[in-house]
Amino acid sequence: MEIIMVKALNKVYEYHKKESGIKNSFKNLFHREKLYNEAVRDISFTIEKGEIVGFLGPNGAGKTTTLKLLSGILFPTSGTAEVMGFVPWERKKEFKRRFAVVMAQKNQLWWDLPASDSLILNQHIYEISDSEYKKVVGELTELLDVKHLLAVPVRKLSLGERMKMEIISSLLHRPEVIFLDEPTIGLDLIAQRDLRDFIKYYNRQYKTTIILTSHYMDDIEKLCKRSIIINDGTLVFDGLLSELSDVYKNKKMLKISLHDETTPEQIEQITSLGVLRECNSASITLELNVNELSAGIHFLMDDLKMTDFTIENIPIEDSIIEIYQSIGK
Repeated sequence: MEIIMVKALNKVYEYHKKESGIKNSFKNLFHREKLYNEAVRDISFTIEKGEIVGFLGPNGAGKTTTLKLLSGILFPTSGTAEVMGFVPWERKKEFKRRFAVVMAQKNQLWWDLPASDSLILNQHIYEISDSEYKKVVGELTELLDVKHLLAVPVRKLSLGERMKMEIISSLLHRPEVIFLDEPTIGLDLIAQRDLRDFIKYYNRQYKTTIILTSHYMDDIEKLCKRSIIINDGTLVFDGLLSELSDVYKNKKMLKISLHDETTPEQIEQITSLGVLRECNSASITLELNVNELSAGIHFLMDDLKMTDFTIENIPIEDSIIEIYQSIGK
């Protein structure tokens, strides 16, 4: 069942060229040159109910703009979209009660008040009964282990604790669709892991549809089976995350731990085997074709004093960068 449908969506920002200097400022009073920025260009995709989809792209690609269009914050220049059967920018009350937006760099909690005060405010905004409110807050604070922090002013919470409270505030009304924009940005590794575990559990438990943007590939790999990639406002990939590995399906990374420091002559020999990704006094990382892997290992074992070596797949983020460069700008 399709819960999100996007067809030929475009968003163009109009602005005016501003030149420096008093003379140019005066001239701009009478004539200003119009410029246009195509933030989103002819994007089309559908998302099924219960999916967690990674929404990827470099900075300025149009990810946040797309989420703002789908949540009704922005009006499109052209194109159509439906979320749960609603046109987002019509901003109908029933639509607003059924989705949530979490932006890590935008606070929705009152800074100087305890999180519980902001939660109570949202309870009344969404017209949630007292019994349902207590049930949801009790469940979410226990899952995220922040029940003891409800009475603490938000400004005294750590970034990870505040992010958990933001999540709780957004889930009070049990939304069917959640837009998560960089939810783990700035968090330490433990906080990132806890938040990922929670998102995975919540999706499995309530079949909530989630669109997730993140620059941390751990978030995408551990939460999403499917990813949508945009670059320069244009959709360049839509498919299973596993398909991204096909970009480097015939390559492996050989990581070698060294006993002695390599000489310039040895480095020159190593680079003849494949792409040298990293080289220092303690280790070497080499990118090799799969059919050359065995010969490369034997060569390095004969010419270098190794203490250990590992063979790994090419990181998925490298595949994404390759897509940016080959299909994007």
